[in-house]
Amino acid sequence: MIKIIMHGCNGHMGKVICDIVSKDNECEIAAGIDIVESNAPFPTFTDINDCSVPADVIIDFSTAAAVPAVIKYAVERELPVIICTTGLSDETLKLIDSAGKKIPVFRSANMSIGINLICSILKKYAPVLAESGFDIEILEKHHNLKLDAPSGTALLLADSVNESMDNKYSYVYDRSGYRKQRDSLEIGISAMRGGTIVGEHTVMFAGRNEVIEFSHSAQSKEVFAVGAVKAAKFIKGKPCGKYDMQDVMAEI
Repeated sequence: MIKIIMHGCNGHMGKVICDIVSKDNECEIAAGIDIVESNAPFPTFTDINDCSVPADVIIDFSTAAAVPAVIKYAVERELPVIICTTGLSDETLKLIDSAGKKIPVFRSANMSIGINLICSILKKYAPVLAESGFDIEILEKHHNLKLDAPSGTALLLADSVNESMDNKYSYVYDRSGYRKQRDSLEIGISAMRGGTIVGEHTVMFAGRNEVIEFSHSAQSKEVFAVGAVKAAKFIKGKPCGKYDMQDVMAEI
C-alpha cells in the first residue's frame, strides 16, 4: 500500500486526487495539508512542518508560493515528492534541481497521459515537418480564473518541439508590437482565457497548401489527478533524480 501525503488536499485538484485514491486499492491518503481546515477522513494539518505521519510520497497540487516549503520538507524527510503545481519561478526550479540530487523528484507541466503522448509524437516528427518548411504555432485556451499565461503545458509542447531541433527556435508571445514578416525559426504561442474551459491545446504546423494539427482537450481536471496518482505509484522505490510523465509512460 502506497501512503500519500496530499499537499493542497482541500483545493479542487486535491479533492479530486483524494477521491481517486479512496477508490484505489494500491494506495491511500495518509495525511493532508492545507491552509483551509476540513473534516477529512485522514489527519490534516495547516502547517506542513507539523505533519509527521509516515508516508511513501508527497503530492503537491497547491500554489507556486508554497512549493519551496514542500521541497524543503521532502528533502528533510527524505520523501519522494511529486510537484504538480505550475507557474514556478526560476528560483523554485533551481530548488527542485538541487533536491533531485537528494531525493526522487517528479515534476511535469502537465500530468495528462494524452498531452505527454503528443509530446512524444512532437519530439519524433517535428523535425521532419520543420525541415519541410512548416511554420509552428501553438494555441492554448483556459478558464477565466487561470493566472499564468502562456500555460505551462503550452511551454511543455513548445519545448518538446524545440529540444528535438537543438533549441534553435525562439518563442514569440505577442506580434502586436512590431510589423515584420514571420521568422522561420520561431514558435508562436498564443493564449486565450474565458468561461470554464479546463484546458485546450493545439500545435499547428502550417506548410505550403497544407496544415497539420495536434490537439488535446481536457474535459475534466480528473485527467491530471489520474496522472498524479500514476506518478505516485511510479516513484516509490526510485533512486534520487528528476522524473516526469515521459518516464511514467515508458513503463506503461
